[in-house]
Amino acid sequence: MNEHEKYMLRCLQLAQNGLGEVAPNPLVGAVLVCNEKIIGEGWHKKFGTAHAEVNCINSVRNEHKHLISKSTLYVNLEPCNHFGKTPPCSLLVLEKQIKNVVVGSADPNPAVSGSGIKQLRDSGVTVIESILPEQCNFLNRRFFTFHRKKRPFVILKMAQSADGFIAPTNQQQLWLTNKFSQRLSHRWRTEEQAILVGKNTALIDNPELTARLWKGKNPLRIVIDKNNAIPSSNKLFNDAANTLVFNALKTDKQQHIEWQQISFTENVPQQILNELYKRNIQSVIIEGGAITAQHFLQENLVDEVRLITAPCHLENGIKTPDFSGKLHDKFLLQKDVIEIFTTSL
Repeated sequence: MNEHEKYMLRCLQLAQNGLGEVAPNPLVGAVLVCNEKIIGEGWHKKFGTAHAEVNCINSVRNEHKHLISKSTLYVNLEPCNHFGKTPPCSLLVLEKQIKNVVVGSADPNPAVSGSGIKQLRDSGVTVIESILPEQCNFLNRRFFTFHRKKRPFVILKMAQSADGFIAPTNQQQLWLTNKFSQRLSHRWRTEEQAILVGKNTALIDNPELTARLWKGKNPLRIVIDKNNAIPSSNKLFNDAANTLVFNALKTDKQQHIEWQQISFTENVPQQILNELYKRNIQSVIIEGGAITAQHFLQENLVDEVRLITAPCHLENGIKTPDFSGKLHDKFLLQKDVIEIFTTSL
């Protein structure tokens, strides 16, 4: 591993701290290095607040501030050069007279898309690009998918028995995974902007779809309910989080519940993702059930599958939907096996 890669890895570690807080902005970490010594670090902590480069430069101690202009700035994503909720980071780099910038990957956002790097170079800054680009792109897979495919990044989470069933056929609720896997599932919820289930899951399991077992934001709850058959007493409609119902009957909004009418004779998954894109929602995790999962898989609209296999046998039931993907990670939580597959990167 060379010097550039070492410091870029640190940027990625820092950037990860913003997961669940910065969307629809990207995850960005920054490191300022002078004479092979880190003098400043920072990451984008919350949407609408200072970007990583600003936090990094502000973290430099007073006795080291004279070294800023002599340092190299490492950042995993191209510095922005447009005014949004905060000023352009490229202007800050120029203001601090930083002469060397190392970038992990270019920004796919049309508002930036290479123009930040161009502005720096046109102003005399030496910019090195594409350091650990695969890791940088994977970290911001939600952001890249949103801007390149004009839809949210879709994660399908499923729990199955050791013999390949996700539920019994008697339409009764059954917990397959252990308490540690359940806590992990709640952590995953805090990392995404929305969570989606089908009508049958809502009726059978009556899930609240909040992150009760992990500290963090509750995602927007989404349910597909063509004829609005789910009763108002269902936990999905409590005030613990906002809920969006895709249905065929009406478009309406009452307090924290919203109904969005779509056509159920066309591509329902694509219509849903189109609507979420309009709402600036960058990612959605699907948690049930089999029919909903299959519909998104059939339309090639799943980017990542998270499969939890519990050490139990059902012998019969609803089979786990088939999918193809590349194994990205695999680990154990007690006896539960967690596998993460990438299907579109």
